[in-house]
Amino acid sequence: MRTHAGYERALARVAVAVAVVAGAAGAPPATAAGPTADGFAGVHSLGQNGTTGGAGGAVVTATTTAQFLDYIARPEPLVVQVRGTIALPTGTSDGMHDVASDKTIVGLGGDARLVGGGLNIGLPVDDDVVSPPANAVHNVIIRNLSITGATDDLINVQMFSHHVWIDHNDFSNGDDGAVDIKRGSDFITVSWNRFHDHDKTLLLGHDDDNSAQDVGRLRVTYHHNYFDGSDQRNPRVRFGESVHVYNNYYRDNSYGVASAMNAGVVLEGNYFFSVNNPGRVDFSGDLGRMVARDNVLVECNHEIEVRGSVVEPRTYYAYTPHRAVEVPTVVPAGAGVGRV
Repeated sequence: MRTHAGYERALARVAVAVAVVAGAAGAPPATAAGPTADGFAGVHSLGQNGTTGGAGGAVVTATTTAQFLDYIARPEPLVVQVRGTIALPTGTSDGMHDVASDKTIVGLGGDARLVGGGLNIGLPVDDDVVSPPANAVHNVIIRNLSITGATDDLINVQMFSHHVWIDHNDFSNGDDGAVDIKRGSDFITVSWNRFHDHDKTLLLGHDDDNSAQDVGRLRVTYHHNYFDGSDQRNPRVRFGESVHVYNNYYRDNSYGVASAMNAGVVLEGNYFFSVNNPGRVDFSGDLGRMVARDNVLVECNHEIEVRGSVVEPRTYYAYTPHRAVEVPTVVPAGAGVGRV
């Protein structure tokens, strides 16, 4: 564990240099087909070579609720641009609206918003399905959107959905989860998002009794997210391995990461400021596993709990983390909307 002694001076030395590169660091390299997913969303597996969303499909722009709901449900690859504010109705679905495979949903500018409802990425719940079905929802990108005020989750990923990239969004004021990932979903990256004014932020694995669907899956990368006063579940993990949590900035949270039900978490290069419990393995249910390295803790009440070994993320993909001391400058400068 590192404490605050000496880090104020180090932050001052790196602030100018980091600010220059923060914008460039905020997005993976672009290709002719669009941005390239990193972390677990970039892994070639399950018949999908990384996450490309609607690349190769038509580009459409939604300015109304009817247009948006039509576009995101179409079966073909599609890049759905969102302009302005779109209100999502509650209806009979508690405000959750299905996103079909091969979609990029991206906000235009810095003021694209979804309000009043959330996005569901996944087939209907079926406890009898314990392996990925051929029609599992896959290859979805959600970027540069503010999503707020949902009556359920802001984004829910379920039922073996895979290759999902949730990047550079702003999440707030959902009634339940901000981004919940569950029921065998796999190969997902949650990156460069800002979470604020929200309680139960990130759930990975929804129930202690769901091992049949979850063991061997729930491989998720969380990197460069700004947990800006989001209270808990940042994330709260069951069963998943590897779960890679790196270069996130935690500010004023009740707890950061909780690993339970033998989940395997690598907690790396994060900066925790005023967090009661930065990392826990003795939380609820069976103990989890956690490897922690190169994290900075400032004004935190407890140290990070570590236990056991975890499959290294480098087994699946290459990455180059920032130093933890750079995180309080790099992440707020690059996370959220209007930066891609």
